[in-house]
Amino acid sequence: MRTLYFDCFSGISGDMVIGALIDAGADPLQMEKELKKLNMDEEYTLSWRKIVKNGITSTKFDVILTSKSEQPFDHSHSHEHEHSHVHEHSHSHSHEHEHSHSHSHEHEHSHNQGHEHSHNQGHEHSHAHEHSHSHVLHHHHDSRTYKQIVEAIKVANFNESVTNMSLAIFKKIGEAEGRIHGLPLEKVHFHEVGAVDSIIDIIGTAILIDQIGIESVQSSAIPTGSGHIHIDHGIYPVPAPATLEILKGVPIASNVIRSELATPTGAAIASALAETFGSLPAMTVESIGYGAGTKTFENHPNVLRVIIGETQ
Repeated sequence: MRTLYFDCFSGISGDMVIGALIDAGADPLQMEKELKKLNMDEEYTLSWRKIVKNGITSTKFDVILTSKSEQPFDHSHSHEHEHSHVHEHSHSHSHEHEHSHSHSHEHEHSHNQGHEHSHNQGHEHSHAHEHSHSHVLHHHHDSRTYKQIVEAIKVANFNESVTNMSLAIFKKIGEAEGRIHGLPLEKVHFHEVGAVDSIIDIIGTAILIDQIGIESVQSSAIPTGSGHIHIDHGIYPVPAPATLEILKGVPIASNVIRSELATPTGAAIASALAETFGSLPAMTVESIGYGAGTKTFENHPNVLRVIIGETQ
C-alpha cells in the first residue's frame, strides 16, 4: 500500500506540508493549475524554491497575497496596484529592490507575471487572469465563512478524493473554531485560518496527495511547541486554543522549543488525514521530502519530513 508518513520532529504547518510534498517529487505546476478551479487566483501567486535549513536542503513554499486579497472583490479596477511583500525568491520581472520588494502591476485583467523559481526545474509562470467567471470566494479574506469555503470546494469540480480530503480538513478546523467560540459549524467565520494562504495550503495538500497516489497517511506524534503567540484575540499560550482543540485524540509530543510548531492548518491536515500516529511504519522507502518552515532555530532544523513508500 502506497503510504505517506508525516515525520513531524519540528511540528507541522500547511506550507511545510506542501513544500515537503513538492520536495518528494509531487508536481507543483499541476497543483497550481488545479487550484485555478477556485477562481481566486488573482488573489495570490505561488512560490517554491530550494533553501537550506540547518544543513538540510528543503523546499520552501509560499503563498504571496496580492493587494486584491485584502479588499472586497470589485470588477472595475483600472488603477495600478502597489503592494509590498517580503519574499526571498527571485522574480524574472524587475522590481525596485528595497528589502521588501515593492512591485506595481497594471491590472488590465490580463497581466503577465513571469516568475522564475529557484527550484529544480526553474520555470516561468505566466498568469493571465480572465474575469468572466463567478467568484464564490471573493470576499474580504478575513470574513470567509465555513459555508462559503465548502461551497467553493464543491463547485470547483475537483475529483472526489481531493474534494473529500479538503472538506474533511476544513471541517476539523471549523468544528474546533465553533467549539471555542460557541458557534454552530455553519456560522463559523474563519479568521487566520480562512485567509487565502490557508485555503491554498489545505486544498493544495489534497491535490498533491491525490496526485502521487497515496492510499494511506500515517504520522508521528505532533510537537506543538511552547511559549506564547499573538493572534486575533490577544496573547495566547502555545498551543493556541484552536490547535489544541484540533489535536484532541492525537498524540502530542513534548519539546522544549519556545515557538508555535504546529499551526491550526498543519494540525488539521495531520488530524483529518492520518489513520494512525506513531513511529515510522515498516516500509520500502521510495521518496523523501523536506518542507521548510518560516522560522529558523539555532540548533534544530525547522523542516517537516515526509516519507513515501510501500507498506505491507
